[in-house]
Amino acid sequence: MVTSRDVARLAGVSQSTVSYVMSGRRSISPETRRRVEEAIDTLGFQPNAGARALASQRSQVIGLVVPFAPGADMTGVLPFIETITKCAREEDHNVILATEDEGAEGLTRLSDQSLCDAIVLMEVGSKDPRIPVAAGLSVPVILIGVPDDPAGLYCVDLDYTLAGRMAVDELAASAHDRVVLLGYPRDVMVRDVNFVRRFLRGAEDAAAAHGISYAEVSPPDTSRAGAEAALDEALAERGGSGGRLGLVVPDPQLIQPTLQSLLDRGLVPGRDLSVIGLCTDRTAETSTPPVTNLSLEPRDVSRRAMRILFRLLNRESVPTTSTVELVTPRLTLRQTSLPAR
Repeated sequence: MVTSRDVARLAGVSQSTVSYVMSGRRSISPETRRRVEEAIDTLGFQPNAGARALASQRSQVIGLVVPFAPGADMTGVLPFIETITKCAREEDHNVILATEDEGAEGLTRLSDQSLCDAIVLMEVGSKDPRIPVAAGLSVPVILIGVPDDPAGLYCVDLDYTLAGRMAVDELAASAHDRVVLLGYPRDVMVRDVNFVRRFLRGAEDAAAAHGISYAEVSPPDTSRAGAEAALDEALAERGGSGGRLGLVVPDPQLIQPTLQSLLDRGLVPGRDLSVIGLCTDRTAETSTPPVTNLSLEPRDVSRRAMRILFRLLNRESVPTTSTVELVTPRLTLRQTSLPAR
């Protein structure tokens, strides 16, 4: 079996230099790094993860606490998991999944049993009881989401307040008379997930700034029946006043049921009214019809979070003036937008 000693001999360096090249713990000259990497490729060296973890007193594992609760949008969560896992593997770490229903006890278990070197916490509530516990752990923790009080923890998320404003700004700019936000289901509102309040505030503030008629309708759930009930209320308020109506749908699971319910009523998005969804580009592109969307940017959010996490783990300085980093959403016009007047 090829060892790091064999690599060092072929590269003409010390065995510790080989270790530094692999771990990135110290600055190595480009020429030395090149020789070591060429020796690794030539010999087909595969470092032993267990031995490396024992030497560094690390598990080489990142704990990821994900929202596997009933009703969670797993199609929306999957890009986060994929990107976080990919970023971890690039740093020679694996990922262990824990469900959010374990609460603060789950975080303590991950840390106290040395199951992981750091933790990524998703689906953060506005007043999340896990935050004080996470802030006191011995391992770095980063939040995907922004609670009311981050307790000094680093947070990365989409700028949901800006997303809400952008949706209404677009409708106002294209001469819509009225905006109805088909909001989040009641169970999500009860859980007080951090991003919900931010998106609603952004949309409401933008409507007030533009002086445009604005209403929020909360569907009972994300089913077709839930979408039908919300549309009944939204369209009833419209009355016979005519004009341009814009629907904003921030829950990705409601987008397709809403589009289909409109079509079944003989209302064609992009002809009779506008619909803007908050979802991934893939969801927007594959909906029927393809929906104008503000992208959730899950991969960008995840990459930024992991970049900060590994800087914290490696005790490097984090180049940010704030512990909260917000990613700007992108608006893409598709078939569900009325043409500008």
